[in-house]
Amino acid sequence: MISNRSLQWVSGLSSLQYLDLSDADLSKATDWLKVTFEHPSLLELHLSACNLEDDPSPISVNSTKSLVVLNLSENNFSSVPMSIFGLHGLVSIDLSGNSLEGPILDYFRNIPFLEVLDLSRNSLNSPTPNSLFSLNHLQFLNLSSNEIDQDISEILLSLSRCCLDCLESLDMAHNDLFGHLVDQLGHFKNLAHLSLAGNNISGPIPLSIGELSSLKFFDVSENQLNGTFPLCFGQLESLETLNLGFNLLEGVVSETHFSNLTRLTTLEASQNRLRFEPNSSWIPPFQCRIIKLSQWHLGPKFPRWLKFQKNLSVLDISEAGNSGILPTWLLNLSTQFEYVNLSWNQLTGGISYLNVREIVDLRSNRFTGPLPRVFPTLQYLILSNNLFSGPLFELICNSLREGPMECLAIERNLLSGEIPDCWNHWRGLGYLNLENNNLTGKIPPSLGHLNLLVLNLRNNGMFGELPSTLQLSTSLIMLDLSDNHFSGSVPAGIGDKLSKLEILSLRSNNFDGHIPQKICQLQSLRILDLGHNNISGAIPKCFSNLSAMANKGNQNTYMFQWSSISTNNFFCLRALLVLKGRQDVYSTILGLVTSICFSTNRLIGEIPKELGSLVELRSLNVSRNLLIGNIPDEIGNMKLMESLDLSMNQLTGEIPSSFSNLNFLNHFNVSYNNLIGQIPTSTQLQSFGNLSYMGNHLYGPPLTKNRSTNRTPTDVANNGSRSEGSNVNWLYVSIVLGFVMGFSGVVAPLFYIRSWRHAYYRKLDHIGRKLYMSLGYYG
Repeated sequence: MISNRSLQWVSGLSSLQYLDLSDADLSKATDWLKVTFEHPSLLELHLSACNLEDDPSPISVNSTKSLVVLNLSENNFSSVPMSIFGLHGLVSIDLSGNSLEGPILDYFRNIPFLEVLDLSRNSLNSPTPNSLFSLNHLQFLNLSSNEIDQDISEILLSLSRCCLDCLESLDMAHNDLFGHLVDQLGHFKNLAHLSLAGNNISGPIPLSIGELSSLKFFDVSENQLNGTFPLCFGQLESLETLNLGFNLLEGVVSETHFSNLTRLTTLEASQNRLRFEPNSSWIPPFQCRIIKLSQWHLGPKFPRWLKFQKNLSVLDISEAGNSGILPTWLLNLSTQFEYVNLSWNQLTGGISYLNVREIVDLRSNRFTGPLPRVFPTLQYLILSNNLFSGPLFELICNSLREGPMECLAIERNLLSGEIPDCWNHWRGLGYLNLENNNLTGKIPPSLGHLNLLVLNLRNNGMFGELPSTLQLSTSLIMLDLSDNHFSGSVPAGIGDKLSKLEILSLRSNNFDGHIPQKICQLQSLRILDLGHNNISGAIPKCFSNLSAMANKGNQNTYMFQWSSISTNNFFCLRALLVLKGRQDVYSTILGLVTSICFSTNRLIGEIPKELGSLVELRSLNVSRNLLIGNIPDEIGNMKLMESLDLSMNQLTGEIPSSFSNLNFLNHFNVSYNNLIGQIPTSTQLQSFGNLSYMGNHLYGPPLTKNRSTNRTPTDVANNGSRSEGSNVNWLYVSIVLGFVMGFSGVVAPLFYIRSWRHAYYRKLDHIGRKLYMSLGYYG
């Protein structure tokens, strides 16, 4: 067992040449530096992420020591350990991911054979000494994530005065130094690898980039570079990888930009505002394996030059303005396609077969016809928001599977028929979204045998009771069956078996019975929507056990874990929720939403005061039920509440004064109850209009000024219709007059005029016969 207090045991290994203790906690090993740096035979030392800190008593190391590779990355150093500079034989130093600050020490000149220096992800902020550039054998220099404030031109002029014939890679990522850097790059004739990715670098790409004749790898993605795509890229004959993605480049790209790039294998420049419309007869000089040009303007015709890319494995030309029928040569181009993304274009026509091994994303086009057959190893199939029609049977039942399909997303199409009962060979499926189609029938039992994480069948025409096998999907984190015609009771097994469930939406169906008590066992539940059903009974008091809605800071959700890992960043979870009085789609912030909706059912009894313990709840809607009693004062404990709807019940009493704690409310409705008294003042409640309070016996801002001392609740109920000293209740007078007028104008003629009465009855009989025949036909 490795001691975390001492590394003295290393001294006894006299022939040791390689030592890697990365990720071990050595925060209490105060002798780590002396033991390792003075070891007679050690060649490589890796102590990454060991919680090492500055050594207050540096040692003096003999220059004959053999250490050549030193990795002290991801520790807590605030300055470079001085003892390093006695190790004259070092070839590689990695101090990335520390807290280094101040100057880069002048002692680096004592390490003449240094080839790799990584000082990335630190806080260095003072001038770089000229001695750094006397490293004649330097092959890799990384100053990324620092805050060096010296003029980079001065640094690079010093570099140009030294002989860095072996320099192959220069990484100054996370510094805003790009413009000055490239102006001097002509001095580095052997530079082969340049990465400045993931910074806040701005300004145009300098023309002097074309002087790097040996450059093979160039990556400035995820910055804020603007201007045009320089023509000088056409001079880089050795270039193999070019990545300009996620910047602000704009303008026209021509064939000249690629004229000499015969070795190019990777072209990534997505998320820019560039236009490329080469001559229709243009044949590229390169054979790329990866092409990603998302959000370029490549249309309106589909890019014909792609036909000549015989080695293409990854293609992303999404949001590229392409329209028309997808050419047949594309999917017959290669048997090596791994990933194809043609989403968010205007492509039309049918697709019979998708010859892609792993990922296909064709969402948001206008593809028609039946669903395509797919390659047996396909893992992700995303066909959302198209015009595909017909049944699911051919895809689900007759597709040969050689590997697990992880994601099947065909929502917002025109699919019809029943969901087939042949899912046994789809055991690896984790995400199934068929919402917004025309599917009918019941949920097939075999669907419940899958290890699904997400099942979304919202807004179809499905019916019947939920199959008991659905409770076998114990990995489910999202179950959305809303807007269908499902019936029966809400299965108690959902709460008993689906312990990871975070989203449960059964909204707008025909479910009846009571809310099962076992739903309270869903410790991870964050969104519960049972609105618009026929559910009766009382709201269970045990809802206080829903810990994901009760415990502050509970953000370690299965939803977030699956979205970041299983979906591989191709899309994220989305759900249609009714919050704040409107229906919206939530996706990127879905994991932060907590909501309960029981609206439009037949719930009775009082609102349980135990709901007040759900302090993380953002939205509560129990409107349009038969709830009685007072509003629990404990609801005022739900200080993060943004939407609260208690309208159209039979609630009595006053609005609790504790509602003054609800400072985040932006939707509030208690209309059409039997509430009385003054609306609590100096609270968020004054920001809502009259519609939030109408149909009650309330007063005070925002409705009226405070009532006068001689008015009673009955006076408030009359809303001022009865003036002081008057005994006439004009409401009753108007009712009587309305009855008299209605009787004399409609009922009386039918009673006294025989011909009118017969004609009226004949008409009613005719309507009844038509209605009976219609019901009999469709029944």
